Amino acid sequence: MPVVNIQLLSGRSKEQKSKMAQAVTDAIVDIAGARPEGVHVIFSDVEKADWANAGVLLEDK
Repeated sequence: MPVVNIQLLSGRSKEQKSKMAQAVTDAIVDIAGARPEGVHVIFSDVEKADWANAGVLLEDK
């Protein structure tokens, strides 16, 4: 049972997440031979205040 965790900045629409979930599932099915019903995709939305790059919060960039 593949489990894929995707962390991304908040703001993606339900439609965008649905398309990403389908694309990731398709890739795992095609490459790893998993069954679609066994693939789980988990989205974690992160606010810019909770994500830093090079020591700087993204909301401060």
